[in-house]
Amino acid sequence: MPGTIAPPEIELTIEDSRGGGGGGRPPDGGNDDNDGDRGKNRRDGPPSPRRFSTGIAIGMVSILMFFMALASAFLVLHHGSKVWVAVRLPRILWANTGILLGSSFTLERARLRLSRADVAGFRKLWLLTTAMGLLFVAGQLIAWFQLVRQGVFIASNQASSFFYIFTGAHGVHLVGGVAALLFVLLRDFEKSQISILLAAEITSYYWHFMDALWIFLFALLYLSK
Repeated sequence: MPGTIAPPEIELTIEDSRGGGGGGRPPDGGNDDNDGDRGKNRRDGPPSPRRFSTGIAIGMVSILMFFMALASAFLVLHHGSKVWVAVRLPRILWANTGILLGSSFTLERARLRLSRADVAGFRKLWLLTTAMGLLFVAGQLIAWFQLVRQGVFIASNQASSFFYIFTGAHGVHLVGGVAALLFVLLRDFEKSQISILLAAEITSYYWHFMDALWIFLFALLYLSK
């Protein structure tokens, strides 16, 4: 009938259906802030050591491919050219080779001291390694000056061109290794995202690689006389 008021039971049912109680689904996006915080923490955390190892590995492979291309051209011309004139290698190259081999030894001794928390001993041996690297570069320049005094220049013949290219390119890359040694020696790792142990380890990979690369190049030059 018109004007009739709904029974109380119906009104209660309507209120319950509207209120829904406390078991409803939370609004969408309620965890966005937490997910964002977790993602930010992952981004702001220390970088993975694998990132640095992968980076130096890619760099060494690139350098190796460059020198292998040069070595292939060297061997082709050495065996196929009729105007090849062998270069008389300066004796100082033997001393330079010994210095570079010794630097790998002192570098590993330095890392051993660091692993034993002997920071002072590490710094002394690491500095010695750096000095030996610079001494090697200076010895290579002396070898160049000795050849120049003999009248052997980069454009003198094919063999001399390869000698200067091999030693020069290797020297430039070795200077990069010296810079890495100085970085480890002078860097304040308390404010860095990388530990000194990891930095020393990665630097050692590159340094030993440059050592082995020089042995290969020196043997190539010596055996092709």
